[in-house]
Amino acid sequence: MEGVAQNELYPVFLKVNKLNTLIVGGGNVALEKLTFLLKSSPNAKVQMVAPFFKEETVEKAVAHDVEMIEDHYNKKYLDGKHIVIATTNDEEVNVEVYKDCKANNVLVNVADNPPYCDFYMGGIVTKGNVKIAISTNGKSPTTAKRLRQFFEEVIPEDIDELVQNLNKYRKTIKGNFGEKVEKLNEVTKSLVSK
Repeated sequence: MEGVAQNELYPVFLKVNKLNTLIVGGGNVALEKLTFLLKSSPNAKVQMVAPFFKEETVEKAVAHDVEMIEDHYNKKYLDGKHIVIATTNDEEVNVEVYKDCKANNVLVNVADNPPYCDFYMGGIVTKGNVKIAISTNGKSPTTAKRLRQFFEEVIPEDIDELVQNLNKYRKTIKGNFGEKVEKLNEVTKSLVSK
């Protein structure tokens, strides 16, 4: 449709257990982002820096070996980081984090401030090895949440068993890449038939 904005985000699945993530802040939003990250990847490598941390944040951080540093933000904390999430309630600090990240080629997300985000943390549905990420281009986290709930209900619990079986089957198929794809497409056709 002409005139309709398009979501130009490119979805990727990051191995955050192999990347270094920094969360700047220790309050409610920091806890939300930490919880979201650890729910999806319990072994994520995360460091947090803030002048104080909520008790619930400390409990979650300790349970997942998250390093907490009681300090005000300083760009030295970006050393060796791949991803940064700024969650403070001080806009000046969040913008400083953003500018420092941009100057050091570090991906950054300033919570609830889309112009200062290289990426968004969308809704995620996980069923074993199957993971679906949902984005509304930062426009409506509530819609992403409702879509997540919908997909959690409609995707069967045994989808992971199907994935595991197809993986075993894929390893037994003979032929070139195109022939293998054709055979797998035939076997999985029933998944999308009405």
